[in-house]
Amino acid sequence: MSPTSWILSEPYAGLQAQALGLAEAAGLSPTVIELHPRLVYRWLSASWWPEPLAAVNLNRPPTGLMFTAGGTGAAVGAALRRRGNQVVQIQNPRMNLKKFDLVVVNRHDELKGPNVIVTRTALHRATPERLAAARAEWAPRFAHLPRPLVAVLVGGSNGRHRLEAAEGTALARSLSNMLRRDRVGMVVTPSRRTAKTVRDLLFQTLEPMGASIWDMKGENPYFGMLACADMIVVTIDSISMMSEAVATRAPVLLAELPGSSRRISLFMQLLLEEGRARQFCGQVEYWPVQPMDDTAAAAAEVRARLKF
Repeated sequence: MSPTSWILSEPYAGLQAQALGLAEAAGLSPTVIELHPRLVYRWLSASWWPEPLAAVNLNRPPTGLMFTAGGTGAAVGAALRRRGNQVVQIQNPRMNLKKFDLVVVNRHDELKGPNVIVTRTALHRATPERLAAARAEWAPRFAHLPRPLVAVLVGGSNGRHRLEAAEGTALARSLSNMLRRDRVGMVVTPSRRTAKTVRDLLFQTLEPMGASIWDMKGENPYFGMLACADMIVVTIDSISMMSEAVATRAPVLLAELPGSSRRISLFMQLLLEEGRARQFCGQVEYWPVQPMDDTAAAAAEVRARLKF
């Protein structure tokens, strides 16, 4: 019998998607609890909170199997484990690993331990089943666009890499050159972090050339784009977006941005060395690829170790 399960994280889509991807792959239907630190605790690292359960909006702490993500989730998860709950932490908790039953991290986190499960890619929800369903739904909507179909996943500035007006102009120029030279179809989706100036630049440059750009209203075409694309271009600011892109059967091109991050650099190096991705140079490139996704394997390991 599957245990009652919960996901605890701050209200960040990327964190919640990783936790949901792992829990769902383990055959669970978790309830998501968003953690909102009380005002006085927002200025103190979660690993230093003296009473984590009092620091967030948990009036009645849940019981069961907890999937916690990020620093705030880790602090709360460690406190809940002291109360007898099983806790699976996603991402480096920045505290003693013995405070958790399991810790699931990526190879680029460079973390090891007897209770650590290491994956090559970030956890996510882009399963073959979800992509097949998205393909059935979205293929007719993209049918008017030329093939090959290029999906463009656009992130934003994040403290490690920069995507503002200058970088948006360069990206829009490269994509317009691809449209003009290679006669591709193109679907573009910005993210919540994409600056309005960058969104406007993409619209102004690419829409007159026939590209379809999500205006962030109505149904998000993200999974449909992943499922239907013949090739994917993704900005390098997000390990999650890159991980979802390489889980498909499409070649992936990485659009460089100014800035630096050791974790992101190590992840990109892995994708390039394994031939799963190449650097985006403003033109179509094809080579044989296979999906790269460790979410199901990590979920199987969680089930085996926790015996459910």
